[in-house]
Amino acid sequence: MGIDPGTNYTGYGVLEVEGRVVRSVVMGDIDLHKMTDPYDKLRYIFQRVGSIIEEYAPAEVALESPFFGENVQSMLKLGRAQGVAMAAALSHDRPVFEYAPSRIKQAISGSGSASKEQIAAIIGRLLKIEQMPQRLDATDGMAVALCHYFASTSPLNEALGEERVKGLGGAKKAAKRGTSSWEKFLHDNPEREVKSTKMKVK
Repeated sequence: MGIDPGTNYTGYGVLEVEGRVVRSVVMGDIDLHKMTDPYDKLRYIFQRVGSIIEEYAPAEVALESPFFGENVQSMLKLGRAQGVAMAAALSHDRPVFEYAPSRIKQAISGSGSASKEQIAAIIGRLLKIEQMPQRLDATDGMAVALCHYFASTSPLNEALGEERVKGLGGAKKAAKRGTSSWEKFLHDNPEREVKSTKMKVK
C-alpha cells in the first residue's frame, strides 16, 4: 500500500503482487478539504488509513517522506498528516517504508522532476487502468506503492535505496547506491516485465 499524505487530500493505492504479476487493487483519496478543525483531520486520516488496511490487508505500507519547503506552517501540517498515517500502519503491525518525493518520481518516470500529470499518465499505462480517478492525489498514492514495489526487487533495492521504520523505534536508512528508473530496469531486464490487469477505479 502506498500513501501520499496531505491535509486536504491523502492519496492511497494498493497493489497485489503475485510473482511477476502486479495488479492495481484500489486507489483513491481521503477527502479532508471540507473539514476545518485540524485535529479532526488528523483523526480522520488515522481512522481511514486503518480501515483501508483492515479491508485490503496490505503486507507493507510505504509513504512519501517529508520534504522541505519555505512555508514552515505547511510543512508542520504535512508532517502531522504523515505521522498519523504512519501511526495507523504501525498500529496494525505493518512495516512502514518511506521514500522521498524525487525518488518516487525517479522510480516511476526516470526523472525526479516529473509532473503529477506525467506520473498519472505513466501509472495509467503501466497498470492499464481504464478509468482514472478524478484527482491526482490518488495516482500519487499509487506511485508510492509502485516505487516500493520496484525498490523491493533486489536490483532496484540497491539502485534506489530505502528507508524503513522498524516498529515504534526509529528508522534504518539503507545506503544510497545511485538512482535508476523502472524503464531502464525493464530495458536491462526484459524478463522482469510487469504484467497488469485491467480494472475500473471508482
